[in-house]
Amino acid sequence: MKSYLLLLYKLMIYNIKVIFGNKFVYFVVAAFLFFAFIILLTILDDPDFDEAVIYGFLVFPGLLLIFYPMAYGIQNDDDSKMLETIFGIPNYRYKVWLVRFILTIGVAAVILIILASLANLTLYRFSILPMLGQVLFPITFLSSLGFALSTLIRNGNGTAIVIVIISFIFFIFAEELEYSTYNVFLNPFSEPRQMSEFIWLTIIYKNRLYLMILSMLCLLYGMFNLQFREKFV
Repeated sequence: MKSYLLLLYKLMIYNIKVIFGNKFVYFVVAAFLFFAFIILLTILDDPDFDEAVIYGFLVFPGLLLIFYPMAYGIQNDDDSKMLETIFGIPNYRYKVWLVRFILTIGVAAVILIILASLANLTLYRFSILPMLGQVLFPITFLSSLGFALSTLIRNGNGTAIVIVIISFIFFIFAEELEYSTYNVFLNPFSEPRQMSEFIWLTIIYKNRLYLMILSMLCLLYGMFNLQFREKFV
């Protein structure tokens, strides 16, 4: 049992290194610095913190953590000549890529727990796990979307550009979609004043349901694309 756990640990460490291109420490430091930068800007602008503000603090470092692995994952394997090896593994698309996807979300979740704990201790008291659960909805969706796009575009830079454009479009229409069911960045803690609680909870429920379904569809689409070995090697 001990040897199995040790093997599992080494396998996780290896995949994390591969996922983040041996730059894991840099991504963690960048997430913390970005988190601190956002907090500093908020303090200078409006030091009134609540759960809605904390939610925004956590979403962006989370997106930073998953951006590189999802956009450049396949290209990194291609550059390191690992893609051919991965395609040689039976049912590879259900093992290697799915494990890496879960690891990426897991690593992001662990770091976000640390950031949330820091915010909870220094800025505003809130329930960490419910907050983390809400933050992971848009992060998981954009991760699966990035994965699907990377299997379609098959180029890290191209995938990154498309993801940035899509995110930018949502930011452009952020005000119009602020309380919309179709807002990827819907803040469930920012309840509108002129809306009944029931309607608001319904919007949140539908939004999270849509994100879950779309995440699964994007993930399945990416897995489906990876069946066509000749497109990648």
